[in-house]
Amino acid sequence: MNLHLRRYARLGFLTLLIAYFSAQALTGERGLLNEAERQRELRDSRAELVTLQAQRAELQARVRGLSAEHLSVDLLEERARVVLGYAHPDDYVIRAG
Repeated sequence: MNLHLRRYARLGFLTLLIAYFSAQALTGERGLLNEAERQRELRDSRAELVTLQAQRAELQARVRGLSAEHLSVDLLEERARVVLGYAHPDDYVIRAG
């Protein structure tokens, strides 16, 4: 009797192991049923990447405008006015509050 019980215990363990891995293959984080969710996340991430690349290009252009080799007088004046709190005579100032 002990031999039969041991054989069924092994069979039961292997059956549970196969069932667990099968369930994970279907419903797990990387499972077959979550493909649409992963595709949506990938699409959202790619859209965010495009936005961030555009922001980076804009910032690089501004930095290039402030470098010694390509000094942009307009950009330098704008930054100086923002930092020092001054306004150009042609600027319109709208006070909040």
